[in-house]
Amino acid sequence: MNELNAILAPGGLPHTPDRWGGPIYREATVFTMARGVEQPGRVLILNGGSSAGKTTLGRALQSAMPGPWLLLGIDLLIWTLPPEMINHPDGLSVHEGVITRGELFTPLYEGFQYAVAALGRSGVDVLVDDLTLDGLVDQQRWNHALQGLDVCWIGVRCAPQIATDRESRRGTRLPGIARNQAYSVHAGVHYDVEVDTGVLDLNEELAVIAEALRQRWSLLVATESSPKAALPPMSAWMPEGVVRPAPWES
Repeated sequence: MNELNAILAPGGLPHTPDRWGGPIYREATVFTMARGVEQPGRVLILNGGSSAGKTTLGRALQSAMPGPWLLLGIDLLIWTLPPEMINHPDGLSVHEGVITRGELFTPLYEGFQYAVAALGRSGVDVLVDDLTLDGLVDQQRWNHALQGLDVCWIGVRCAPQIATDRESRRGTRLPGIARNQAYSVHAGVHYDVEVDTGVLDLNEELAVIAEALRQRWSLLVATESSPKAALPPMSAWMPEGVVRPAPWES
């Protein structure tokens, strides 16, 4: 047992590294609504590569859509990981712009997906800011976790060079990730609506999504962003290849 396993798996509990060899299909499960909840929440997944503009768009949608929506994302999950899992082959690591998920991280990611599902079944509307590292396979995992809920997939695209330029200008992102993910996270993924943040400005992106959500959920979404309500996007990864402290720790 290596050092990380000793830290995260006291007692030598067995792991299942093969569980992520393909789409996860658990044994048949009957999903029910939480007690007292009459209407399930909706789930809107923003999928795109690093520096594509997902978090900025997610914050704008939060303010533009009626009712409270929780915004949860992969950076939040990273910030909650044990420090020993960062840049460890069994945890979460980055090499030359490629993020690799190890056998100890993947069950936690699966738990994150089912936690989002639990919120939805409790009647909470959720915005998810994520990136499908395995493309369609990751989408299938999400859809399985969220079965029975109304899920809208939004593709947030951006040309590799534009994403790379943003990454460089910010100076707070790990170099190389943006270019690597610009196309790979969209491979095979099926979307309900797509926006290109390198072509459209934020208000135009909101207008495209607003029309899609009006038709799907009869939602009236404001099509102008509110700068006063905006919060600066922050990535969990720092340029040095380590994870920055969580906002509540700084």
